Formats: sequence, C-alpha cells, structure tokens
Amino acid sequence: MRSLSEIETAVKRATRAVGFSWGNSEEVGKCIRLLELFGLPGIKNLNQYFKEKEARTFENLNLINEKNKPSSDTFCPIILGISFLDQIKLLENNKKIEFHKIAYPLIFLSFLSRASEIIGKKIHIKFDQNEILLNLNVNIYSNLFNKDFPFLANDMEVKFINNQDNFTELEWNSLYKLAEDTFVEESESLKQGGAGAGLTDND
Repeated sequence: MRSLSEIETAVKRATRAVGFSWGNSEEVGKCIRLLELFGLPGIKNLNQYFKEKEARTFENLNLINEKNKPSSDTFCPIILGISFLDQIKLLENNKKIEFHKIAYPLIFLSFLSRASEIIGKKIHIKFDQNEILLNLNVNIYSNLFNKDFPFLANDMEVKFINNQDNFTELEWNSLYKLAEDTFVEESESLKQGGAGAGLTDND
C-alpha cells in the first residue's frame, strides 16, 4: 500500500509534468492525498483528467463570482479549486455560489474541503441530484459514494453553513445541571475517601 506522503509527492511531480506551476502542483498533491485519505478515488480521477487534458482544452476561471458559467468549454477543476482557495475569505460572504460545467468535480471538491477548514464552516454542495457535506476537512458526507463519481458536474451549487449548536438550550441546561453536581465542596472526609484530589497532585 502506498503511503500518503508517497502519493502527495508523485501527484505533485505528475501535475508539474503536465504543465502546471510548481505552486499549483503542490496544492494538487495535498488535495489528492486528502481524497485518498478519505477513501475516495483521487488518483483515478486525476489520471483520467490528465489523459483528457492532452486531447482538449479546459477553461480556467481565476475570478469567482456568485454565478459562474464557462464561455465555451468546461472549467478546469484545478485552477477553479486554487482560485476558490485563494478567494475563500471573500466568497464565504455569499449565501450561494453557482457553477456550470465543472470537469472532474471530485478534484474540485478536495479544494472545497480544505476551504471548509480555513473558514471554520461546513460547506454544502449540490450538483446533478448529488449532495455532499464537507465538514471542516475532517470528513465528507454524501449520497454519492456508493456509486461511481461522475466526471462532469453540469450545475453545481455551493452554500456555506453558519455554525450552530445541534442541541436546544433546554437540552444544554439539563446536561449542565448534572455537571454542576461535580462542583461539591470537599470535606476532609471526602478527600480521605477518594472523592476529590489528595494532598498532592499525584494522589
């Protein structure tokens, strides 16, 4: 089994070999490493993208707006992903960002996962009846992973989810009341009985 560091290094060099800058290649290496860590077919998608790139041209999008549509072809997932990372602090102010025709969306998704960690927010993605939730670059939830990941996203919608508790104030107060029961004033008998700390920290 290949190590993650081996995967990252090989991807970086291969990406440079097909014409991307060293800086961009390093970012791709990190992203494909991430996909493989999550058990997703990053190398498979990247290999297929490189093969297709030899025969056709993909459109680069450097400035992302609320609505983004290629003028002629499909968007390159690598340049799109790097642009998204570079502009994430501005993009997170939008409620929704729309993209049309992204090649190899799994590659783009890896950049979005890293963006989720940078801004500290979950990111919800919906494209062509598929839904994905990126959770701060820690894990990925989707209804898609039991089937082959598509090589094209016709219409993609990206939303940033503001952080909020998953419990009610009543549920929190109930738990906190139990926690307060540990705040008992220690008597000498309790200390000797082991209910609290001993005479030293080691006790």
